[in-house]
Amino acid sequence: MSDGRVRGGFNQYGFTVGVLLLDTKFPRVIGDIGNAQTFPFPVRYHRVAGATSDLVVRRGAEGLLPAFIEGARALEREGVGAITTSCGFLITFQRQIAAAVRVPVFTSSLLQVPLVARMLPAGRRVGIITVNASTLTPEHLAGAGIGPEIPLAVIGLETEKEFTRVLLDDELELDVELAREEHVRVARRLMSEHADLGAIVLECTNMPPYADDVRRATGLPVFDIVSLVTMLHGALRASGGPRPA
Repeated sequence: MSDGRVRGGFNQYGFTVGVLLLDTKFPRVIGDIGNAQTFPFPVRYHRVAGATSDLVVRRGAEGLLPAFIEGARALEREGVGAITTSCGFLITFQRQIAAAVRVPVFTSSLLQVPLVARMLPAGRRVGIITVNASTLTPEHLAGAGIGPEIPLAVIGLETEKEFTRVLLDDELELDVELAREEHVRVARRLMSEHADLGAIVLECTNMPPYADDVRRATGLPVFDIVSLVTMLHGALRASGGPRPA
């Protein structure tokens, strides 16, 4: 039984999850991982200087690994219990970042794809909606543990006019309703092209504000980074304060 004494070691307490944020200025509405009001619990943010959306998504995050490792170590020193990122394309850094710290790391919502696939009935495939399908490579899928045995259907929003352009070009204004319409339209197109679709995983961490719209439009389970962060928080929430001495 504790005698009431607790042990310190950190400057702040109460953060279960730390988020490595891209270096962006585009609007982040509630539901986006970069809006602190998305979560009913506190998260700790660390901006990775120079990590633009364009560099990470369109140019393979070239040269950014050391900065992300440094950021992960900084979050670990601040006492977080797990670390995620604000871009699903950073799954290519999953192994290296996880090896650099002593807390769990989940760089992308794509890590849920193998789990979702195992939950579905035989003959059903997992749909992935991504910010840019043209640059989501086999390397990204392999980094998430998605092998050829998992049936997939991948579609991107780069064919639309608003969402992908604003995010990847880091524009200061976003038409939220137009972005919502784009997500619904793309999700419905995914369903029309794949009658065996069983669930959808949203790759992009800026897509959760539209997850309910996709659910209503498709009638399918939809998984995203917010559902993954919430799960990890549940696993860690008792570890957020000073521990008994």
